[in-house]
Order: sequence, then structure tokens, then C-alpha cells
Amino acid sequence: MQAEIITIGDELLIGQVIDTNSAYISKKLNNIGVSVCQITSIRDDKIHILKALKEAEDKANVVIITGGLGPTKDDITKKTLASYFNDTLVRDASVLKNIEHLWEKHIKQPLKQVNIDQALVPSKATVLMNVFGSAPGMWLCKGDKVFIALPGVPFEMRALMEQAVIPKLKQTFSCPHILHKTLVVYGVGESSLAERLEAWEDALPKHIKLAYLPNLGKVRLRLTATGFNKQQIEKEVQQQIDKVLPLIQDEFCGFEDHDSSLEVVIAKQLVKFNKTLAVAESCTGGKLAAQLTANAGASQYFKGGLVTYATQSKVDVLGVSKAIIDTYSVVSAQVAEAMAQNALRLFNSDYAIATTGNAGPEKGDSNADVGTVFIAIATKENVFSAEFNMGNHREKVINKAVNKAFEMLQKEILKNR
Repeated sequence: MQAEIITIGDELLIGQVIDTNSAYISKKLNNIGVSVCQITSIRDDKIHILKALKEAEDKANVVIITGGLGPTKDDITKKTLASYFNDTLVRDASVLKNIEHLWEKHIKQPLKQVNIDQALVPSKATVLMNVFGSAPGMWLCKGDKVFIALPGVPFEMRALMEQAVIPKLKQTFSCPHILHKTLVVYGVGESSLAERLEAWEDALPKHIKLAYLPNLGKVRLRLTATGFNKQQIEKEVQQQIDKVLPLIQDEFCGFEDHDSSLEVVIAKQLVKFNKTLAVAESCTGGKLAAQLTANAGASQYFKGGLVTYATQSKVDVLGVSKAIIDTYSVVSAQVAEAMAQNALRLFNSDYAIATTGNAGPEKGDSNADVGTVFIAIATKENVFSAEFNMGNHREKVINKAVNKAFEMLQKEILKNR
């Protein structure tokens, strides 16, 4: 079962807008056994759209289009779809009623003709009602192929995917089960890991695929199996996991959900064990807190954090002793541990993370080499820290420090469970 995603908009091609829609749609399709074979981004141009539709029809069972459904003249997707299906646009009464409701409740201005015209849809289309916006989704069929047009506004697209597209696809097609299992490995590079796992990888059954997903400071090993017997492929994947774990036992950090980052996995562990967390950040500049609070329900386990970026703020706000800073330098194990302990105390949490380092390009208030980072973990019983050299690229240093901090925290949580 193959799908292609077509994103339409000049703003995507010039880098003004980042395409997050394709990643979201891909995950949702994958969860119901639909594999995305290609993602194509094209400009708002009739010739380009028609060409992309024809090429997608030749390869995929399902074609999902996002963008180009707005009220302005450059939004030409509906007219082009009507042309592709040898169809005409007709006014849909239910869509117009939804538009009138939205304008009355939220816009509180007279409807303009361009807004009324958004109720125009191809006569052959099944309307997917967009209760959050004026551009409806549309479902069209050509033989045994399905074409789905969705608005490009992310929250509108997501609601339609969840409430209309996924249920209708499940009713229309018999899809296989796709299982992903991702193991997270720290402290070993991709090439070294591949060499270690070569014999095991070569012996994998043909329907179980392995992917190496390297990131700063970690490698994710994703096993993917496809089949119509869910219980059987779950059993087979678990058998392969049982074989590989002894080969990576020293570096294995845990499993990562298909839709979850490491901080989400940590969040679930903290909730499960009824524990809380606080952070005190310097070189990571609030990124730890930002990634933790990006997930709904973070208030269950995240008490709060302080970004004491300047040296003096570590003294004035966080309460780190100036004598410790003067003796050991602001980038040191002693300062990192003091930051973690004080954050633990200030927020009355069960765990605290602290980061202090020199992300560059200048050395700042410390003589530590660029890339030097100290990360500390404090609990109510203990505090410890580790020194790292994360390289000489500022963004890389910060992101590696965040990943390493989460790794250290997860290991501590699992050790004390």
C-alpha cells in the first residue's frame, strides 16, 4: 500500500516556510500500514501540479496534497484538480454554511466574494469538512486511486487527517500492519556500531529492515517489520531485539517510541515513578526546558527551570557561591554540581539537571576550551557530573549537550527505579 505526498507552495521552495506537514502525514499513514514512497514539493503552478498528480498516480494508491486551497488568486489547487478530473467546480452548501458560521463567530466582518468562493469544490469530490478553517478537504477517486486535498495550515490539516482522512482510509483499504521498534544507543559511533552488528544484521529476515539513525551523541536503531499478522511480526521483532541487546548492552539506553523523542520517553518514566524534575541551564540557554515543555502534560513532572547564562546570575539568582566560581571557574564540575543542587532545592524536585560550558565561538568568562561542557545530575541523595568536549561548532555543542543531559538523566532514573 503506497502513498505519495505533494506539498504545494512557493513559500516551501524558497525556504520561507518549513514543511512540517509531510512528516506528520507520513507518521499517521505509517501507523495504519500505508507506506509513503515519495514526498514532492512544487510551486503554485498549474503545469507543475498536473505533472506531479500524473506521476503520483502512476506510483501510488493514495495521493495526499496539501496547500493551495486558500482564497487568493495564487491558490489554484482546486481549479487544477477540477481540470485533472475533467470536472467543474460547484458550490457546496454545507461548506458555505461552515464558512458563514466561522465568520459570524470569529471574524465578525462581512463575507467577501473570495471567501464565499472557498465553498466551490469539484462536483466529483467528497467534502471533508474543515471546522477550523474555510478551506474544505476533498476526497476524489480515479479508478482505484484516491486523491486527497487538504489545507496547508498545519492545525487544520492535522484535524482533518485525524478526524476524516485516517478513518476513511481504514474503511476503504485493507492495510498491512507496520511495526517499528527503536533502540537508543549512546557513546558509540554509527560506523563502529554497524561493524559490531554486521553478522546480526546480515541474518535478519527479509521482511525485517534495520535503519541506523545517527544524531548528536547517539544512534537510534530502528527495526521495521511489515505483515498482516500483527502478533507474528511482534514476536519476530522481539526475537531480534533479544539477539541484539547483548551486543549493545553497555551502550543501550532504552527504547524510543515511534512518535516520541527521548525527552518524551523520560517524561513517561517520571510520571510512571511519580518523580519530578528541574533544570538549571547556562550554555544550553533554556533548550532543555523548551524541549521538556513542548510536550502536553509537562506540568505533571517538570517543576521549572532557570537560565542563568551570565556568571553573576548564577550567584545572584541560583545561589552558586562566588568563591566556588573564583576557585574552579564558571565552567567546571564544581559549578555544575552546585547549580544542580541549588535547582533541586529551589524547586523541591526529585531530579535536577545543570549545564555549564563554553559553546563558543569566544571563550567568555572562562578559560575552558570551546566545546567544553559540564553536565550535572542531582537527586536528594547524590550529585554527580561529567565533562565533555562537544567540538567547536556552537549549535552542535548546544544540541550535543542537551542530548547528553537527557541520556544521563534517563540512566539515573532507570538505575533508581
